[in-house]
Amino acid sequence: MKFTKKLIAALTIVAAMSTVYAQRVELIGAGASFPAPLVTAMADQYRNVTDGRVTINYQSIGSGGGIRQFGEQTIMFGMTEAFLSDDIVAEVEKKTRGRAFNMPITLADVVVTYNLPGIKEGVVFNGEVLADIYFGKIKRWNDKKLQDLNKSIRLPNLPITVIHRSDGSGSTNIWTSYLSKVSKEWADKVGFATSVNWPTGVGARGNEGVAGSVMSTPGAIGYNSYAYALLNNISYGYVINSSGNTIKPTFDATSEAANIELPDDTRILFTDTPAKNGYPIAGFAWMLVYENLDANRAIRNRQQAEELIKFLIWSITDGQELSERLGYARLPKAALEKNKAMIRDLKWRGEPIGKQILGS
Repeated sequence: MKFTKKLIAALTIVAAMSTVYAQRVELIGAGASFPAPLVTAMADQYRNVTDGRVTINYQSIGSGGGIRQFGEQTIMFGMTEAFLSDDIVAEVEKKTRGRAFNMPITLADVVVTYNLPGIKEGVVFNGEVLADIYFGKIKRWNDKKLQDLNKSIRLPNLPITVIHRSDGSGSTNIWTSYLSKVSKEWADKVGFATSVNWPTGVGARGNEGVAGSVMSTPGAIGYNSYAYALLNNISYGYVINSSGNTIKPTFDATSEAANIELPDDTRILFTDTPAKNGYPIAGFAWMLVYENLDANRAIRNRQQAEELIKFLIWSITDGQELSERLGYARLPKAALEKNKAMIRDLKWRGEPIGKQILGS
């Protein structure tokens, strides 16, 4: 009898341990480097919130890689600052009989980063000058067009090394969208996309690669998310917006640009909006998920689908507390409501589990 009780007790413990371990879930995501510092911080915080039960494994591989892996169904969610094209959306609908959702997770600046010995934050740029630099027309830092914008700074007679992304990048999409708005020549000859044929410059992979190249090259200029500039202590510039005001990148300036007229279609980038004090080079980062979560081969069971939904809800609500600490802006209320509407439509085998978890 004693042996039987011990055996039952042991089996009970094993069963309890199996239940605990069965509840552990890893959520796999990949994509944009632009929001990577925020997603990584959210992952760390969410692991604590769930007492280690849920971990988020996010790989910063660029928006192009995130979109590709999302389409290949090797990840549970993707991240991008480049809204999915109509062709990709149509292909997803054909394969999964459901929509591909672009859910805005955060909003942030793409800033001009540079390496000028002895000169820190605050070199002023405008759209014309930035386009000319990336065309290769302005070749030295003491060029008259640049010096005229910075009369209080003596810019060095130093060659400009242009750094741009070599991979498919949502940051590039935001950057080139801005250049296309402020320069007709850029719009006509180069245009905007996650990858473009650059007129000049040296390529680097990811926000990390651009940041590293800028920091290691005196005279270099690049573009990075504001968060990367802050985290790596890289000098960054101020930009004159379409209202004629010189704007320092801050999440307040980004929020003003977004809130002046939030469009119904959030694929529209907030590059050079008419906001008086809005920073002119900014855009959303989106999480990519399938409407029919069971159609994504990377999601193997209902528990994973439910935990993904719970993380998504947390990231657009409580998780937004992390945004301002890292140089991102909180989601505008209109974007939050758009997200909730999409979450309510998330399904598992036809069952509206998003609506069940989110509630009314």
